[in-house]
Amino acid sequence: MVCQRCIETVRSVLKEQGFKVLSIKLGEVEIDPTPSEIQTLQLSEALTAKGFELLQDKKSQTVEQIKAAIVQWVHYSEKDPVQNLNLSEYLVREIGADYSSLSHLFSASEGITIEKFAILQKIERVKELLSYGELTSSEIAFKTGYSSAAHLSSQFKKETGMTPGQYKNLKDKNRNPLDQVGNV
Repeated sequence: MVCQRCIETVRSVLKEQGFKVLSIKLGEVEIDPTPSEIQTLQLSEALTAKGFELLQDKKSQTVEQIKAAIVQWVHYSEKDPVQNLNLSEYLVREIGADYSSLSHLFSASEGITIEKFAILQKIERVKELLSYGELTSSEIAFKTGYSSAAHLSSQFKKETGMTPGQYKNLKDKNRNPLDQVGNV
């Protein structure tokens, strides 16, 4: 789950399946009662039909928590002081495990580093802000945590093959859904 609409969709599926949602946040759900094997299978099918996957093994859950935390950090935390934390501190705080083990697990599972995944998410956020055409490059750099417009431009060109200005002038602004960013 990578956005509020995702959370609401999952909440709806759970209620339709007869579960009481005790807590729900990006990448994690607590329900009552604990589902039987048959209910788990039915729930998995209902979630799959909506474009979600039910993860039950701890490693997959942790990887999804990392992804959800990065999406939250990059796309939805502008007014939150978490932008003052560096990514590793933020992930340790959100997930409650040491960064080295998170990093190793993520790289082994996804084939890219946490840092690369975060950069790709930031590039998608920059594309979104460029598409709106309301902010200067310096404002976008500040808003997305880059040290300068030059640093943003350099990383943007490295990842997309074009400058932010060239992207802004494109008619078809080839953007990726957040849940597909970083898929190898």
